Amino acid sequence: MNLGDEHGARGEDGGYGGTGQTRTRLPDSAGDVYGGARRGGRSSSRSLVTVVGVVVLLIAAIAFANRGDGGSGSDDGGGTAKTGTTPTSPSGEHPVKSKTGGIPSGFAQSEQGAQSAASNYAVALGSTGMFESARRHEIVATVYTPAAADKLQGPMDEAYSESFLGKLGLDADGKAPAGNTFVSRTVPLGADIKQYSDSTAEVSVWCMGLIGMSGPNSTDPVHSTWKTWTFDLQWSNGDWKVTKDTQKDGPAPVPGDEAAASSDEISKAIEEYGGFTYAR
Repeated sequence: MNLGDEHGARGEDGGYGGTGQTRTRLPDSAGDVYGGARRGGRSSSRSLVTVVGVVVLLIAAIAFANRGDGGSGSDDGGGTAKTGTTPTSPSGEHPVKSKTGGIPSGFAQSEQGAQSAASNYAVALGSTGMFESARRHEIVATVYTPAAADKLQGPMDEAYSESFLGKLGLDADGKAPAGNTFVSRTVPLGADIKQYSDSTAEVSVWCMGLIGMSGPNSTDPVHSTWKTWTFDLQWSNGDWKVTKDTQKDGPAPVPGDEAAASSDEISKAIEEYGGFTYAR
């Protein structure tokens, strides 16, 4: 989710819009070999270069003013105070570098850390791993506090029953039939702090999801979903962990005009494009 904050092409010297250099010419003498008519043409060229130089400088100034890279005055909040950015704009904070059970961990004890934790937990809980028993147990044990995980493991095993998996076209182990690709992927689009203290946080994550079976005989083709996933987090053993989470539908945008891809294209894209570590 790291978005660049460059708003223009940079030159080799780090500036924007090229060098914009002009030449200064001393007044010509009466014996100028190019003649009066030629001098008029060069004067027009110099005027054009001057105008272009001014425009380039204005563009560079506007780009610099709108960079909003948080180089000064950023805080531990959602990037709303001193930088003047919106609550869900990138703050420039780096993603965490450690993982536990294949899931990013070691989030900062701050509002940004809580938002990053919630976003990454949404990705894990919305992944295909939740449909496989062993991997689901690992995800739940990593994402939730120990007390919450103990309470959830049994009910989740019942929810992901063989009957439920069968309706999705999966076998009892959560595997897709040969020649098919089961898709379940969550993509966070933004996060919002509802409540925050040093020990607890409530974070809502707006997500787009993909779910379905991609294959030649699939009766449940891959389609998109839109959810708002709210997490109650607790600072536990040096990291943010989930104590409770809820979902609601939307907000969903108007569908676009793009033609639906074939099952082969979807399967190839899922295999080719990996996910991200999400951070504010």
